[in-house]
Amino acid sequence: MDSLKRGWSFLLQAWQMALADKDLLKPSIYAMVVGFIVGLLGAIPLGLLVFLFADGGLAGQVIMGIGGSLLVFLQFSVTYIFSAMTVYLVYGYLSEGDGQMEKAWEIVRRDWLDILSLAAASTLVNVLKAIIRGNRRNRNPGRDVFSELIDRVWTQATYLVLPAMVIEDINLWDGLKRATYIAKGNLLLIGVGMVGVGTITGIINFVLGFIGILLGLGIAFPVVAAAGESVPLVVIGVMLGAFVASIFFMAASVISSYTATAYHTCLYLWARDVERAGTSEGILAPAPLAAVLAGD
Repeated sequence: MDSLKRGWSFLLQAWQMALADKDLLKPSIYAMVVGFIVGLLGAIPLGLLVFLFADGGLAGQVIMGIGGSLLVFLQFSVTYIFSAMTVYLVYGYLSEGDGQMEKAWEIVRRDWLDILSLAAASTLVNVLKAIIRGNRRNRNPGRDVFSELIDRVWTQATYLVLPAMVIEDINLWDGLKRATYIAKGNLLLIGVGMVGVGTITGIINFVLGFIGILLGLGIAFPVVAAAGESVPLVVIGVMLGAFVASIFFMAASVISSYTATAYHTCLYLWARDVERAGTSEGILAPAPLAAVLAGD
């Protein structure tokens, strides 16, 4: 329960920052829009590959796997590019009182190769996870648990690696070493904090998604029912329902993405300062995180 309270408290603190400086939210919105476009455009050639090579045996599976991995790589690239911008904007806001989009774009141009290397590494982890799980015929609970563990460990690692790469201007390998070193000294805080923020954003995602689906169905069903055999009206009803639901899905995506990135940026900055000082005594966390920990 304390973890949930801390997660909710940090969400409020993070959004106070966002309301004070609207630039902090822009990358999360850009990521949602660009990610949707990339996914939509990527689904077309991927669907074509499935149509052409679905019965192509091992060679066909390899070709479809490569196509799917390329799409995953593009999605990771979009996510990390805009997350890197959020990291720097939050860092700029905390250190200078202003997160500047121009500087955030400069950071992306400076670190684009490192960011893409992180996307490539995440894609490889995704492929490894799929290999461990196996196909539907070979699935078993042990493999599923192990692949899920790999996914969680890597996901948590990237939350610290990206701030390290952006703030310290280091490559992927050095970012992994630095994140690992910091995590070893702050395992309890990272574990508890991760659960709190992740659970709160998960609850918000569920609630907003549920409301969106209900409203979408509430709009679509009456229109479809009244349409009778009119296909255009049926299409309009479905599109209206989907549009209303998508608004709530997009809001949930922005809330989750921004809050998680802001949290891990604050966590990294504090862990870095503690590491440099050699002790946590007297080392204040960034203001949003400090407010959350004040009651502990």
